[in-house]
Amino acid sequence: MEGDWDAPPAVPGRVLALDLGSVRVGVAVSDPSRRMAFPRDVLRRHPEAQLLGRLASMVSDEDVALVVVGLPLHLSGAASSGSRDAESFAGRLRERIAVPVQMCDERLTTVDAEALLLEGDTTRRRRRGVRDKVAATLLLESFLRESEQGG
Repeated sequence: MEGDWDAPPAVPGRVLALDLGSVRVGVAVSDPSRRMAFPRDVLRRHPEAQLLGRLASMVSDEDVALVVVGLPLHLSGAASSGSRDAESFAGRLRERIAVPVQMCDERLTTVDAEALLLEGDTTRRRRRGVRDKVAATLLLESFLRESEQGG
């Protein structure tokens, strides 16, 4: 699936974006009209059963119609060990929720998030706590732009 934007037919409702890390998962959500992205949370990656349960609850509670999982590809576009992990996680998430789960190229979102936080003179301790949800927000903004352009 290598980061393509082949979205299922648009169903009204929010989009939830996930920036997966080995320890933390950044979460962002769109407004119902899919025009704006908001940082939501940073969740612990493990234990995974607990994470999947929290995400299933968020999907239900927030009236989410689509989940986007960041796909960390190499700059060349080739798959990485992280992208294989993300695709595997997305498969397990699909088994737990009743809405589509789509992969989305996330190259450089964490780097961009760190740059934004440094630009804002955010302390190292604070950056660690928010970087993942900022990265998820950047991923979601990119997805929403691409979707709006029909891409």
